[in-house]
Amino acid sequence: MTSTQLATVPGLLPALEDIYRDFHANPELSKQEKRTAGIVAAQMRDLGYDVTENVGGYGVVAVLTNGEGPTVWLRADMDGLPVAEQTGLAYASTATATHANGDTVPVMHACGHDMHTTCLLGAARVFAATKDEWSGTLVTVFQPDEETLHGSAAMLDDGILDRFPRPEVVLGQHVGPLPAGAIFYRPGPIMAAADNFEITFFGAGGHGSMPHTSIDPVVMAASAVMRLQTIVSREVAPNDSVVLTVGSIDAGFNDNIIPDEAILKLTLRTFDLEVRDKAIASIERIARAEALASNAPKAPEITVTTSGPTTLSDEVATQRVTSDFRSTLGEGRVVLLPVPAPGSEDVGRFGFAADVPSVFWFLGGAEASRFAPPADPLKVMAKLPSNHSPMYAPEIEPTLQTGIEALVIAGMSWLGSAS
Repeated sequence: MTSTQLATVPGLLPALEDIYRDFHANPELSKQEKRTAGIVAAQMRDLGYDVTENVGGYGVVAVLTNGEGPTVWLRADMDGLPVAEQTGLAYASTATATHANGDTVPVMHACGHDMHTTCLLGAARVFAATKDEWSGTLVTVFQPDEETLHGSAAMLDDGILDRFPRPEVVLGQHVGPLPAGAIFYRPGPIMAAADNFEITFFGAGGHGSMPHTSIDPVVMAASAVMRLQTIVSREVAPNDSVVLTVGSIDAGFNDNIIPDEAILKLTLRTFDLEVRDKAIASIERIARAEALASNAPKAPEITVTTSGPTTLSDEVATQRVTSDFRSTLGEGRVVLLPVPAPGSEDVGRFGFAADVPSVFWFLGGAEASRFAPPADPLKVMAKLPSNHSPMYAPEIEPTLQTGIEALVIAGMSWLGSAS
């Protein structure tokens, strides 16, 4: 990032802060990001980008060609969550929307995608204003539908790699409850793969007073819940990080009626492909074995509802980016994460599909003074609202400025070398 680019950022912040507050107050659910995408498209056209809307849903791809050189993709996500905001902010969301299940639900930017989108708009402004400082092609990808882990796949299915300049690197970031003003990175796996399942167990209904005349799918499901926990405790090596959580059990309506079926919904988080495959096979084996042991009339239905790959930061590309982070932001603001995050993202599909490196990092969004010594950072984080909490909201500054600078610095790691 050149000194000219660095000097450009502060003057952009007042307008961008207003845009951020507007996004935060007007969140939209996955696959419903029409308003947000419209604002993004209009902003990018005003900057002189070649803009294409409705890519893989409400996705926006904006391209700025600036002579010979590499092609860099910068990506941000746009969707909110079905959460009722409780931050008390003056710009807090009171929005509601119709969920995919037909219910009317509150909507909140509880995962910081409003910040991600605003940071990318800011970085796009910097690149547009300093075209004499770099050379190449910048592709900004504003992705819909990240929260379901479907958005990147939808954009790929819609031909994003064929319709737009192919990347040499894919870059992105995620805000979280870490000290604002700092960047947190990790070569290799930085976020987990996510595989979400719905398992339907089938029984034979009957009266609750005569269970011997029925086949009880509730007992089947309950046994499966307990047995599934042994995948982590007994089948996975202690040094292989795996999380398996059953988040929903749905069966029956009355206390005295044994239902015909019971449904489990669960999520699996892994970092290693071999471990992931083994854990998935174990989930399927346990579900079928519990049904067989209960004399179920048929095998359970096992459906993968969503799936997203491990987010991998290429080691060589990460070294390149973080070296530039340090030289611009300072050593103390660039921090190695001790362990990967168990949360998941779908940005990794872009790099995998294009067969190019990706670099992904975390952007601190919490009040930095909370982490001042002698405070234990992990204990501080445990007390702060996490992403997806109704209380979650990043500090606007210095989070926004740092996020803009990080995207420009990372992009310039390739584009600047060609100028």
